[in-house]
Amino acid sequence: MKKINIGLIGFGNVGSGVVKILRDKKSFLAKRTGLQIQVKKVCDKDLSGKRNVSLNKGMLTKNAREIIDDPGIDILVELIGGLHPAKEFIIEALKKGKNVVTANKALLAQEGKELFAQASDRGKSIYFEASVGAGIPIIKTLREGLVANRFNSIYGILNGTSNFVLSQMSKYNCTFKKALAEAKSSGFAEKDASLDINGIDSAHKLLLLIYLCFGKLISLDDVYVEGISRISLADVNYAKELGFEIKLLAIAKKEGQDLEVRVHPTLIPKSHLLSSVGGIFNAIYVSSDLAGDLLLYGPGAGQLSAASAVVSDIVDLTQDLQAGLFRPTLNIIPDKSIKRLRKMDDFSSRHYIRFMAVDKPGVLAKIAGVLAKFKISIASVSQKQRHKAHVVPIVMVSHEAREKDLRSALDTIARFDIIKEDPVAIRIEEA
Repeated sequence: MKKINIGLIGFGNVGSGVVKILRDKKSFLAKRTGLQIQVKKVCDKDLSGKRNVSLNKGMLTKNAREIIDDPGIDILVELIGGLHPAKEFIIEALKKGKNVVTANKALLAQEGKELFAQASDRGKSIYFEASVGAGIPIIKTLREGLVANRFNSIYGILNGTSNFVLSQMSKYNCTFKKALAEAKSSGFAEKDASLDINGIDSAHKLLLLIYLCFGKLISLDDVYVEGISRISLADVNYAKELGFEIKLLAIAKKEGQDLEVRVHPTLIPKSHLLSSVGGIFNAIYVSSDLAGDLLLYGPGAGQLSAASAVVSDIVDLTQDLQAGLFRPTLNIIPDKSIKRLRKMDDFSSRHYIRFMAVDKPGVLAKIAGVLAKFKISIASVSQKQRHKAHVVPIVMVSHEAREKDLRSALDTIARFDIIKEDPVAIRIEEA
């Protein structure tokens, strides 16, 4: 039985999960693939920490060159994350004739064009199933299962930490601060959860999905990104009263010749499938021309979930090696009907709007006058009970309005003495 040797750089949570699966499932995988997949060397800068799998000291190293330069290693698995030195490790491995498996969404989102070109030039592949949705097979689905389809839109709950926080707020009526603290104590959030909470992690993943669906390599700078840190418990509860749940959505959709690309908190009707996705779960809702609307759903975090996706890529590569096949990393065909990215100022949607205003006659009329001046039409308005002394929440739902007009109106209203906090506006998506 032919042996395929793996070199792993990054022996953290996911890396140790990969080693555990390859060890525990060794016989099972051999029967399914006809190959013996073996971890030959593992590299990590910290080899002293406790892990749920142990290795012989001879298999461990702190020097990545021992893996990159070893001609007996067929596949490099990169699981250290970040841009550097991960990028350099992958490029050097490709130069040495190795195929690559990675879960590094930030690196591929920002440096993917160069890395995919390097792989193609050398007849090698970069597989990255675990980079989006952990164990959810979204990459394989888009590349293979939906290969004949053209895509219209992507709506994704792509970050387990943010989804957990919003779910806790909705389900248990707790504040943002308390929900985030619980996410950290439960191991669902890093000590520094800023990339998750601020929406950057979701944006990285969205860029990869856009590349697969629309054939466009978009810079992170071209994505509108807004996180969830300003979402209050009051907003969550008012949204529920209106028949919505708040989710951090990553959205890409065609509108004529434009492509909208954005990540932000969004009100979704409770009747929509995405509204029921709770906890650390992720979901990707894809609209296509042939298969119609599809939802892929599963845990978006967790050691074995992510490690399962990495092992899936390893098995795909071993089968290619056995058959002597080279499958390009991506046969991307750009969607030529898309001519430009739509600027956020030109985007239109309905909005949930909340003002904290002084409780006195004429306030509502003054706010409504400014909204009318900027062509913002209101579908409903509700003045809630006093939140503080003489200050009340005014909650509105607008008809569809242009983003630039809404922001100009809110900036004007925010300067009034009667407004005691910055207005909150959250976009509504019917999806």
